[in-house]
Amino acid sequence: MADSGRPRPADPDAADSRTSSPLTVKRRAQQSPGLRPKYQSPAPGHCFRKVTLTKPTFCHSCSDFIWGLVGFLCEVCNFMCHEKCLKTLRTVCSCMSPSSIRVPVAHCFGSAGPKKRFCCVCRKQTEGNAVLRCEVCELHVHADCAAFTCADCRSSHLDGTLEQDTSQHHWREGNLASAARCEVCRRSCGSSDVLAGMRCEWCSITVRTSQSQRSLPHRGSDALSRSAHSVRKHEWLLSTVLQKKKNDKNLAANVPQKEAALRSFYLPDEPHDVELHEVGGMQRLHSDDVLNRNGGSLKDGGDAWVLRTKPRDHDVIQVFAGWARSASVSVSISGSSTTASVLAEVLKHLNRQDEDVSNFSLLEVCMSSKQVQRQTLTPQEKILDKLQEIRKVSLRQMNQTRFYAVQNQNRTVQVNLLIGGLPPLLAKEEYVQLIQENLDIKSHLVTISHIYSSQGAVALLISCFAEAERIYMLAKDTSVSNKPLTSLVIPEILHDQLGADVCPLLVFVNPKSGGLKGRELLYSFRKLLNPHQVFDISNGGPLAGIVQMNNYFGIGIDAELSLDFHLAREDEPDKFTSRFHNKGVYVKVGLQKISHTRSLHKELQLQVDAQNVALPNIEGLIFLNIPSWGSGADLWGSEGDGRFGKPSIDDGLLEVVGVTGVVHMGQVQSGLRSGIRIAQGNYIRLTVSKPIPVQVDGEPWIQPPGHIIISAAGPKVRMLRKSKQKQKKSSANVRNGCSESPSSRDEGH
Repeated sequence: MADSGRPRPADPDAADSRTSSPLTVKRRAQQSPGLRPKYQSPAPGHCFRKVTLTKPTFCHSCSDFIWGLVGFLCEVCNFMCHEKCLKTLRTVCSCMSPSSIRVPVAHCFGSAGPKKRFCCVCRKQTEGNAVLRCEVCELHVHADCAAFTCADCRSSHLDGTLEQDTSQHHWREGNLASAARCEVCRRSCGSSDVLAGMRCEWCSITVRTSQSQRSLPHRGSDALSRSAHSVRKHEWLLSTVLQKKKNDKNLAANVPQKEAALRSFYLPDEPHDVELHEVGGMQRLHSDDVLNRNGGSLKDGGDAWVLRTKPRDHDVIQVFAGWARSASVSVSISGSSTTASVLAEVLKHLNRQDEDVSNFSLLEVCMSSKQVQRQTLTPQEKILDKLQEIRKVSLRQMNQTRFYAVQNQNRTVQVNLLIGGLPPLLAKEEYVQLIQENLDIKSHLVTISHIYSSQGAVALLISCFAEAERIYMLAKDTSVSNKPLTSLVIPEILHDQLGADVCPLLVFVNPKSGGLKGRELLYSFRKLLNPHQVFDISNGGPLAGIVQMNNYFGIGIDAELSLDFHLAREDEPDKFTSRFHNKGVYVKVGLQKISHTRSLHKELQLQVDAQNVALPNIEGLIFLNIPSWGSGADLWGSEGDGRFGKPSIDDGLLEVVGVTGVVHMGQVQSGLRSGIRIAQGNYIRLTVSKPIPVQVDGEPWIQPPGHIIISAAGPKVRMLRKSKQKQKKSSANVRNGCSESPSSRDEGH
């Protein structure tokens, strides 16, 4: 349904289900919802009502227009569909989505951008609102809805406790491209009007919702199957609170009213399993965080009702097998049931009764959108008491708790953190003292494994998860010498378990470069690859970048222009979103320095291949590793020169070129002149006598006095080159059904 308003219910008792206010719950309870007709569907959890449509409406199942005045609306999740789609519906209700998650993985939310999308929680448009997007699985939600999503992100790394099924798709509902086609029937499956259609977040195939249950092959990598929905609406911090009238004393005993309350708060519990307790005068709840949906505090004197589970002397829990995700066992428990007895029952049902129970553990997993918490239960712990404890905190938390039977593993806890932002070029003892003073590390749990003094970074090896989390969060709020620290978790790479033909790809993205389009590139790579392979270098690195030179290194006037541009972009990043504007800023900064003189040759001493080189009267010095500079300008020039060889990216040499000022740089950019050729070599040594601007591949900073060494000692890498062929030949290849892939150069540095 388009986000253009609510359809009018076909009968006066069908209330608006988009709001979860206690006033609405009270009204539903008073109108005896159990007397209204219900319409069943194959998908579990829905509570459909027939409604009269007053505005153009589209089906959430097939995305087609609903002709006529009658549609079917789920009062729990706001799902709208045709009568014909009601009979074949496969999309489960959002209140049931937590129960379909086998391996919970929390989302990684970031800014979604201005594009029109639909929230996967409330199914409303996100355009013009504060919107978040999971960087891995493309889940779009309003900022207010993010807390009510399920931990159903794409699992793309080996879980330490659970084996993974890698044979199914990971479906995500809606927000498809307008040209998306169903992989099965080839009909359109995208929609700009509703949240409809499905996309596999691993192989990117798109299908109509009705086809998502079919056995479809992957286009590329394997994937995990997980529900495409999220639990919506608000939850109270202590328990679900309902506002009602003082004279309504029979609500707790009325099954239809309790059913309405459960539907309003998206809880799948049965009405006969819950009861309503009156909390008058706030005798039991004393928290300013508990507010009713009408905007007033419960302290204002109004009566409230707390929805709780009835005390039970027996229960049934579902236990998943950690060694086989598809296997699960329903176990009946009583007051005397312990963790050990539950494990014995699970092993018996899974035909592993001959194994020692002490070799297994029962794992409690509590999932939410921000984190997934795991806790190992002790063998003597009473399971029924554990369930009652969880339900007292929140019925929603009970709905999002899973139990797993896992085999015990003697794994050593090792967390590696990279702490950056420390003063460079210090002794090891000084770094140890700084870490101890500012992060208060516990020496028996934390050791410094590596020190990168030139970058001001240290790697910590931590043998406790809680201590690692504390240090990680504390470092982000700590500054040393007025410079904030950065903390980065270093992923564990089991290189010895990789095949001989496996060559992992690591991607490093600078979100601030490229007209601030790097964030979209970061999202794209995290969708395509394991997120641990993609690094955001604005979050500390893995190490400082500005260490490896790929294209060119500049010192003097060109670095000064880059530094001024960089500072201007840092002050107002929203204005630097187009190349045209960026070039305009460069021109403006350059005009301000057109009469600038620095006499750079007096501040530098240059050695090339251990030979001293005299510098002419120049204002900028550039070292080239590629035959272009500054958006493709030919700084070295194409004219022949008997003193130097022709530059090539695979000759192992760097070209040293000088410029006399801003005017000279402008002439080079326009192709009227070339730079001043100074030297060629593979080992450069610069001695700087004063602080001076420098830049590496466009990233500038102020370099203090000292020595700068540039060499081609790094590993050679293969580089891609676009094949330059005549259009006629390319066309002939296309007609013959063949295409040419980009060739690669043999060497580069």
